[in-house]
Amino acid sequence: MMNYGYQHYKTQSVETMTKGEMLVLLYDEINKRLLRARTYFEKGEIDLFEADVQRAIDIVNYLIKSLDRKYPISNDLYRLYDFITFELTRLKTGRNMALIDDITPLIKDLRESFKEADKLTKKDPTVGAGIGTTTTSVTFGVG
Repeated sequence: MMNYGYQHYKTQSVETMTKGEMLVLLYDEINKRLLRARTYFEKGEIDLFEADVQRAIDIVNYLIKSLDRKYPISNDLYRLYDFITFELTRLKTGRNMALIDDITPLIKDLRESFKEADKLTKKDPTVGAGIGTTTTSVTFGVG
């Protein structure tokens, strides 16, 4: 019963987020998955390492699908997300931890940019038009 209440709370808080808050949450989740992947790799838990990297890839693919391609910035973000997906796939298959060090600052920069854009959007709703405009359900998984 307690689990149902927590799940309901999580669902409700995700449904009431702004687009910017959702993007920040997604970037946080990618960072979390990459940190966990590194830890699992260092412990020799390769299945869990691969699962967390795959989840990061899934989130980036979600971000790609959420772009409204009629805005020029969306095309730039698409290329950036495509690069991140490529690097994450290399990480998963090659198990080169240096790639995490290369990708993480990029994810953190995107997170901070969207966090700032969300602040500006709250002041002027026309800021950030076309970025993450598709709203669908996101599942972060347990753990």
